[in-house]
Amino acid sequence: MVENLKDEIIKAYENISPYVKNIPLYHSASFSENYGAGIYFKLESLQRTGSFKVRGALNAILKNKDKCSKGVITASAGNHAQGVAFSAKLIGVPAVIVMPVHTPLVKINNTKAYGAEIVLHGETYDDAATMAEILADERGLYLIHPFNNIDVIAGQGTIAIEILKDIEKIDNIIIPVGGGGLASGVAAYIKETNNSAKIIGVQSEAVNGMTASIRKRRIVRATGASFIAEGISVKTPGDITFEICSKYLDDIITVSENMIAASILEYMERAKLVVEGAGAAPLAAIMSRSVDYKDKNNVLLVSGGNIDINMISRIISKGMSTSGRFLELTLNLKDSPGSLAAITKFLADEGANILDIRHDRFGAGLPIGFSRVNLELETKSREHIEQIVIALKKAGYDVTVC
Repeated sequence: MVENLKDEIIKAYENISPYVKNIPLYHSASFSENYGAGIYFKLESLQRTGSFKVRGALNAILKNKDKCSKGVITASAGNHAQGVAFSAKLIGVPAVIVMPVHTPLVKINNTKAYGAEIVLHGETYDDAATMAEILADERGLYLIHPFNNIDVIAGQGTIAIEILKDIEKIDNIIIPVGGGGLASGVAAYIKETNNSAKIIGVQSEAVNGMTASIRKRRIVRATGASFIAEGISVKTPGDITFEICSKYLDDIITVSENMIAASILEYMERAKLVVEGAGAAPLAAIMSRSVDYKDKNNVLLVSGGNIDINMISRIISKGMSTSGRFLELTLNLKDSPGSLAAITKFLADEGANILDIRHDRFGAGLPIGFSRVNLELETKSREHIEQIVIALKKAGYDVTVC
């Protein structure tokens, strides 16, 4: 076990503080009133490069300048990539970044903008990491692991110093977890400072390598992939981060991709903030009631804001569906004058707004004289959806919720 991580984090803070933003905790009155708790956001989405990752990358390079003369290399789904590229440019050394082929375009372009060489390889972070190790040996580059590196962990842990400067009485600090570098650094500093705050990690149900490993008390490789929270889509935690998280995390939970989408939408509507999937995971834990947050002070670590613009419309649709504000259903209607007018009036009377209607008169299994109608509706809540479906069935409509 690495000892005196607190001291390493303090040194890292001294190293990087001239170059990173100290973004004060944001207390949200709206979220606090809605959830009956103190809700504070640590908005690392507003950090340089749009993510906390610049902290660890910068500390690793500043501490190891002598090893970086030929350049640095890393593997990343995007945020660590930008942190390394920015830090390398700041110090004046070349950077090579290996990224999975499906990395969001915004993260690829932003990384290129810092002058880094991009190598796209593999379907997952793990595939990219293997290639980064090969290229590091071939080119003599200094490899900066995105999470399983003490210097990186110490850099990420500087967030905890800033949090405690802003507020001392904290009940929960809720942190997104991928490989565990952020959670390791923050948890180590909080616990070694003897603060009573509970540290709660959050992963996507789609990929939960750290959660599975902690529960089985050994490192295991998860399966699956997260398309909404790709920033924490890490299948296998590092041995260092696994050890630290196992010791210091009070709990680690998983949330659904749908709930993460709903939390992204919640940030947009309530706080006017653009937050990526990984950064929205802590709010998803609150929204899904997976954390004991009521009447407590909760700090949610918003880890990044680098979301692909092409994903936003899909996430909004998914978020609306999850929060009960969108309903798609099909009905078999008599193909006769007035049938469509009757159903539109019926739905209007139930308070649903029709977004789209599509007809199918020739579908397999459709009786002659009937048409299948697909409707997309704007609704008010899950209860409203249930009310609409029950009313349709009582009125004799053959309804199927899509």
